Amino acid sequence: MSYSIGLIGCGHIAYKHVETISSLSNVNVAAVSDLQEERMDAIVSMYQKKTNTTQAIKHYIDFADLISDPAVDIVVIAVVSGLHAEIAKQALQQQKHIILEKPISLSLKDAEEINRLAKAYNRRVLVCHQLRYRPFMSRLKELIDKGYFGEPYMGVASIRINRSKDYFQAASWRGSWSMDGGMLVNQGIHVIDLMIWLLGEPVSVYGEIANHSPEVKEIEDVAAGIISFSNKAKGIIEANTVTKPENIGYQLSIFAEKGTVSISGPGLDKIDRCYVQDHDELTEELKELAGRKEEHCRMYENFIESMEGNTELLVTGEEGKRALEVIFGLYRSHQQGKIIPSPLPSFSTTTMLDNFKNGK
Repeated sequence: MSYSIGLIGCGHIAYKHVETISSLSNVNVAAVSDLQEERMDAIVSMYQKKTNTTQAIKHYIDFADLISDPAVDIVVIAVVSGLHAEIAKQALQQQKHIILEKPISLSLKDAEEINRLAKAYNRRVLVCHQLRYRPFMSRLKELIDKGYFGEPYMGVASIRINRSKDYFQAASWRGSWSMDGGMLVNQGIHVIDLMIWLLGEPVSVYGEIANHSPEVKEIEDVAAGIISFSNKAKGIIEANTVTKPENIGYQLSIFAEKGTVSISGPGLDKIDRCYVQDHDELTEELKELAGRKEEHCRMYENFIESMEGNTELLVTGEEGKRALEVIFGLYRSHQQGKIIPSPLPSFSTTTMLDNFKNGK
């Protein structure tokens, strides 16, 4: 069966989606939506060149018109974070399946409403934590779940990157709590999601954040946190966007009873340590998988197969909320100066505004 996609948002990240869609035989782009006509023209041109087709693709300035188009089966939402929830809820009410860029929303209330609507209308919601689909990560998860690493002890998620004045000036929404959501939500969530997925169920979070850069109006540019898990493992988050003069990159390390894995680099594909006790063959297998990056195609394939009832969706709306809950717990911990039980009952990034206005 073939499915027609409507793409909302034709900025930088949309090109990755179009590249993936153009490589698959059972999906096609039927419509695009963006406030800028030239951005729609550019992405449609790219799609047509990649698929060697001249098929007509509808252009919608108003995303609501795309959502209500009966020819669209799947809505891909690739807009600024602060608009994710509004568009996702409207699409679900029109009974569309959704592929939603991270984060699922900037409030837990909106995330819960998205998941409620998905269940009510029996629609699929995929949140784009695509690194879970990377062959190295999916195999590591399988080996941990099967007990090859024994008891997990600790995970460390490091984000050491640079976001310059030019970066923030390039788009007015960047650096705002209401539309960007914070450095951890925007830049850190992928690695934090992986650590949680690999280690287990968070039960509490403690953290502190700070803002040092004059070019960052509101959000944090430094963050540190400790996560406690139900299996007694600990997770460490250390993140910044003030690394000089440029990115070092990302690092994810897992320390367990029977093994250690540490992977790093700008593309999170450089093995620093890989050891599985008494299983040299698994160590070598993981090392060989580290450079493979077909995660975006695998993510789409999983989504389509789940729509057809052939498999479970890996990153549902509920799964997409987990890393957000931990990050929000860290933000709340900073606000209150104490350990916060996880999951939080409620939180919105807009509650951070008063803290930073008061210099806290």
